[in-house]
Amino acid sequence: MKKLLFLISVFCLIGCNNKPDEQSTETTETSTVSEEKDTIPNFGIVIHGGAGTILKENMSDSLEQEYRAKMEEAIRTGHQILANGGTALEAVQRTINIMEDSPLFNAGKGAVFTNAGTNELDASIMDGETLNAGAVAGVTTIKNPINLAYEVMVNSEHVMLGGKGAEEFGQQQGIETVDPQYFFTENRYKSLQRIRDKEKTELDHDGKTAFADPFIKDSKFGTVGCAALDKNGNLAAGTSTGGMTNKRWGRIGDAPIIGAGTYANNATCAVSSTGWGEFFIRGMVAHDISALMEYKGLSLQEAARVVIQEKIPALGGDGGIVAIDHEGNVAMEFNTAGMYRAKMNKNGELEIGIYGE
Repeated sequence: MKKLLFLISVFCLIGCNNKPDEQSTETTETSTVSEEKDTIPNFGIVIHGGAGTILKENMSDSLEQEYRAKMEEAIRTGHQILANGGTALEAVQRTINIMEDSPLFNAGKGAVFTNAGTNELDASIMDGETLNAGAVAGVTTIKNPINLAYEVMVNSEHVMLGGKGAEEFGQQQGIETVDPQYFFTENRYKSLQRIRDKEKTELDHDGKTAFADPFIKDSKFGTVGCAALDKNGNLAAGTSTGGMTNKRWGRIGDAPIIGAGTYANNATCAVSSTGWGEFFIRGMVAHDISALMEYKGLSLQEAARVVIQEKIPALGGDGGIVAIDHEGNVAMEFNTAGMYRAKMNKNGELEIGIYGE
């Protein structure tokens, strides 16, 4: 009997001693996984596909899924580049290429029409490490304007080139060109026709077209953009657009204007804008967000809120921005009914939004 009691005691001691070891092993494994995630250099990416009167009741389920799928494809393209150690500049460029090649967005293939029935495209890109930048405006044969903006930045002594000169430079750099007919899409052309019809019925007392708010209120959005932070701690931002439907006289908005539509500075943040360009130029929106961070010590989110929810509305404008700071914090701020947007962090967590939820 004594031997039996002794054996039971030994087994109990062995069992009790094993349990803590198993728990300790599990805790160690969990801790190791967490530590491995923490050792990955921080990086992230955020995109927009335009802001404006984007309402759930006006969107079919199938079209909404198309937008969500294309945004996911675009942002995952850039995220993969960053995850593999690629630069923020490359991630921005390739992500925007996906949206430029889609007829869903007002950039590249889906560019809106001017009053003359043509497509004039603008784009810009900026390197937060060096503050170097490149931009193009009013190009009509460049398949991917963001690529030409990049070439202006790295292979010229200039920041912005326009029109035929920009296209000539692009040809010298081997940038892909297309026949202007490539940019034709039926829905964009119908949008132009609707605005033209409004103009015919609403003239001012001199018989001249009233180029005012009623004609452009819902025709100025659709710009695409991207901001990214890479594993080396460098920021970059880029923006591409077809501009405003029915635009005249070679009108250029904020998208190609460094400091208005695009800005990146490793000391603060990278920003891409989408909105009523005339007001975003006056407010120098992208740079103003950076300046509020640098000079007033505001967080990215607070700086974005002040500019988009207070400053721009006070001027009479509307729109939104996406931005990422040097610590990987993201802002997706807009004062319109909706904004196509998405973000991904270093852990691959994806968030996509369209409406004002």
